[in-house]
Amino acid sequence: MKKYIITVNGKKYEVEVEEVRQGAPERVSAPVVTKPVVKTPQKEVKREPKAEPKKEVETKPALQGAETVEAPMPGTILDIKVKEGDNVKGGQVLVILEAMKMENEIVAPRDGKVVSINTTKGASVNAGDPLVSLE
Repeated sequence: MKKYIITVNGKKYEVEVEEVRQGAPERVSAPVVTKPVVKTPQKEVKREPKAEPKKEVETKPALQGAETVEAPMPGTILDIKVKEGDNVKGGQVLVILEAMKMENEIVAPRDGKVVSINTTKGASVNAGDPLVSLE
């Protein structure tokens, strides 16, 4: 082993060098220094959904003595399939109620005559709200 003193930028360094005599010297490449990849934090833009005002629809009170078909769950009235005065059969579709992105058919519980329709198309209803009154 041989010792050398090397001066780099005015600083003296003492180094030891080993001489290898067997075959060609092995090439060792210096490690490559790379810059660390740092992601610059991006400002997160929060976009609030714009809510449309809820349609307030006046509902008619159900007639006394008539059987009332009520909304089984909260939702929006998509369509009303009957008119006041229509005769209906049990199981006939009266109203289409959209709830949880599904269309639900609200049917007549029995045969009868539509006495009043207590909601309107596009109205938001809650569970238990009267939809149609049958006589």
